[in-house]
Amino acid sequence: KLLQLAVADYEFRQSIYRKELEEVIRWSKNKGMSDMGFGRDKTTYCYFAIASSIPLPYDSEVRMIITKSAVVITVADDFYDTEASFDELTTLTKAIARWDAEGLSGHSKTIFNALNDLVSEFVAKVRHQHGIDITYVLQQIWYETFNSWFVEAEAKWSMGGFVPSMEEYLGNGAVSIALHTIVLPASYLLNPSLADYKIRAGEYQTVTKLAMLIPRLLNDIQSFQKEEQEGKLNYVLLYMRENPGTDIQDSTAYVREIIYKNWGEFLQHVLMDGLAEELPKSCKFLHLSCVKVFQMFFHSSNRYDSNTDMLQDIQKAIYIPLNIRSN
Repeated sequence: KLLQLAVADYEFRQSIYRKELEEVIRWSKNKGMSDMGFGRDKTTYCYFAIASSIPLPYDSEVRMIITKSAVVITVADDFYDTEASFDELTTLTKAIARWDAEGLSGHSKTIFNALNDLVSEFVAKVRHQHGIDITYVLQQIWYETFNSWFVEAEAKWSMGGFVPSMEEYLGNGAVSIALHTIVLPASYLLNPSLADYKIRAGEYQTVTKLAMLIPRLLNDIQSFQKEEQEGKLNYVLLYMRENPGTDIQDSTAYVREIIYKNWGEFLQHVLMDGLAEELPKSCKFLHLSCVKVFQMFFHSSNRYDSNTDMLQDIQKAIYIPLNIRSN
């Protein structure tokens, strides 16, 4: 009986995840995110990662809104990285700053419209639940993120004329990884939520700062070879530049040590009560869940950029029914 109930519960959860995934794929297509003609279509990857780290009984709308945010981030990040001219990036970044699509066309307009619709959806949900308007907060957080991508693109387009220090790079890189862009808005949908907290772009509590830092370093360890070929900045490469005589092994070991130290501090802020400037526990655990997503993607390789690494996991988790023989 217990085994039958467990199987039924598992298959019920699968049905919910399949329905949500179908909805977010449909949303991505309707907004033009999956038909851009460049970069990575990671809608399914994004949903699987979120659903596996933020499972039931979390509200469906939390998973959906985080997945949609991750899709927009992936497409926009690829646009800044590989597709757009510097003039296009300048125009789009300025449009995000004033939150106005005037002057945009093509991919830039598609990205802005998808983002604007997403923010409007967020705002409506939070206004309905808590009676507050977070439009300005969300716009500022998203602008901060887009501007961080612009800063990275500007360095790439400068033809090697400017190389930031490790500290400068990490300050911008912790923003450009965009974890806070996902977790802070979604935290308004939790119970208790961030409704009673004043969130300002660039002024984050320690648990959020650590949640931004760790994924950036995880990403950089697994992507330095690709980014070196593409002429992009990377913390692993900058360490070797600032420390002549060191090699890749030295640099990655150094970065792993930073991750290890910050991970311990991060867990303290998530799990311990009574620390100053505390966020609600539900929000702190959402921070932890989102950092775990990046651990899954970048623990031993860059699984996010692979088109095949996670397909079997996705099939097993969402589509393939359990096959358990009872004695």
